[in-house]
Amino acid sequence: MLVDEVVLKLAGGRGGNGALSFRREKFVPRGGPDGGNGGRGGSVVLVADRGRHTLAAYRYRPSYRAEAGGHGSGNNRQGRSGHDLLLRVPAGTAAYDDESGALLGDLVDDGSSLTVAPGGRGGRGNAVFRTPTNQAPRRTEPGEAGTARTVRLELRLLADVGLVGFPNAGKSSFIARVSAAKPRIADYPFTTLTPNLGLVRLGDDAEFVMADLPGLIPGASQGAGLGTRFLKHLSRTAFLVYFVDLSESSGRAPVADLEVLQREVALYGGNLPGKPAMVVGNKTDILTDDARSDALSDTAAAGGLPFFAVSAATGDGCAALVAELGARVAGFAARSDA
Repeated sequence: MLVDEVVLKLAGGRGGNGALSFRREKFVPRGGPDGGNGGRGGSVVLVADRGRHTLAAYRYRPSYRAEAGGHGSGNNRQGRSGHDLLLRVPAGTAAYDDESGALLGDLVDDGSSLTVAPGGRGGRGNAVFRTPTNQAPRRTEPGEAGTARTVRLELRLLADVGLVGFPNAGKSSFIARVSAAKPRIADYPFTTLTPNLGLVRLGDDAEFVMADLPGLIPGASQGAGLGTRFLKHLSRTAFLVYFVDLSESSGRAPVADLEVLQREVALYGGNLPGKPAMVVGNKTDILTDDARSDALSDTAAAGGLPFFAVSAATGDGCAALVAELGARVAGFAARSDA
């Protein structure tokens, strides 16, 4: 099960207390102060790990605290610093302060890290407070508490191409045909309940990642159906593919379906409306009225969008579509690197 959002209560470790201690030394008042400082508390650190694909590990354990720092001691011994608590999350996870909504950081690259709850500073021991006029200070400081905050983690899938379409438009069949993904496929709505990722290989060293998102319905941008829960996963894609059922069996008009999909993406907002896109008409193998495909092609052309007609069931047209997607992903990557 894909768990793509969790709320965690996190706290850095408390710093250790400074020590009150005096050594025994001849001709030194009270032996002289030698209380060491407390150690710093550990921090809570998020670490991106491409080996993880869900936040499920944190669903039933929502509270974490890093290790406290050790207390200082005599002979100017400083307390041990607390160990940082490393929480591994999938690459593509964004961390938000749950109270203010502020973005704390975005962990996209594998191995990148973000300190979300710093540990507290250790208190100073009495040796630090020795002065010429105060040879035997009894002053010390307690360790500071670590930062405590409630953090919302939100996973957004890392994919190059996002497939957007109504339930049963054939997205799962298409991704199963062109990649090694094995999504659940059936002839009833909302067969796909979680996004599927597929790696599409174009050659020995060319590949891209495609995401098949659960089907949208009118009102999805306001939460209808699976709603905004999965629209957010489109934010990291380079391209959108509006996947439309051409067949008469859908009971809907392809042009009307495309308009609904584009409207829901526009209403969701963010960076989605400005993303490059194309239109794909599926199920040509059972299409009996070519006017449905022609109308969808004309609508796509009027909007400046490339159009492809394919059959995910038979594979007809899929090779040309994959080649075009691969070329566009490569072009986008080249512009990003420039």
